[in-house]
Amino acid sequence: MAEAFLGAMARDRKLNVTVESAGTLPGDRPIAPSALEVIGKDGLDMSDHRSQLLVRRVMQRSDLILGMAREHVREAVALDPPAWPRSFTLKEFVRRGEAVGPRPKGQLLRAWLDDVGAGRRHENLLGSSPVDDVEDPMNAGEVLCRATGKELLDLVVRVLSLIAPET
Repeated sequence: MAEAFLGAMARDRKLNVTVESAGTLPGDRPIAPSALEVIGKDGLDMSDHRSQLLVRRVMQRSDLILGMAREHVREAVALDPPAWPRSFTLKEFVRRGEAVGPRPKGQLLRAWLDDVGAGRRHENLLGSSPVDDVEDPMNAGEVLCRATGKELLDLVVRVLSLIAPET
C-alpha cells in the first residue's frame, strides 16, 4: 500500500523518483485482496503487482529505504551494512524528519538524511515497537487493513512534505 500511495503522489507532483517495494518474504506474491480494495478506493490499481525479495542491488541503488517495521530495517542493514544511514522505519523517518525540518531546497538528500539520522544507534531497532512499526495487515481483517491504509497514507504525505517540500 505504501508503494502505491507514495508512487502515485510522487507522479502527481511530477517528482523524478522511482518507488519500489521489496520485502523479507519470498517474492512473486500478489497484493492481499483487502489491501487491493483499500488502495482501489483511492483510484489506484495494483492488481498486477507482485512482491519482490529485498536484495542488495536494490538497496545499493536506493537513496532512501523505508521499512514498515524495525525487523525490516534490521534485515536490510544486515544485508547491506552501508545502507544504515539511509534506512529507517517509515514512522521513525517521519518522526525524526519532522524534528529536523523539511529538506532545504538545493540540499542533497544524503546530506539531509545525515541530519535526520544524527545520533541514531543500531540498538534502537531491537525488538518491535508501535512507535516505529506499522502493523502488518497481511491476512488481517478489513477493518485493520483500512486503518493501516489510512495510517500509511498519512505517513506518505508527511514523507513527501519532508523530502520534497512544495514551495
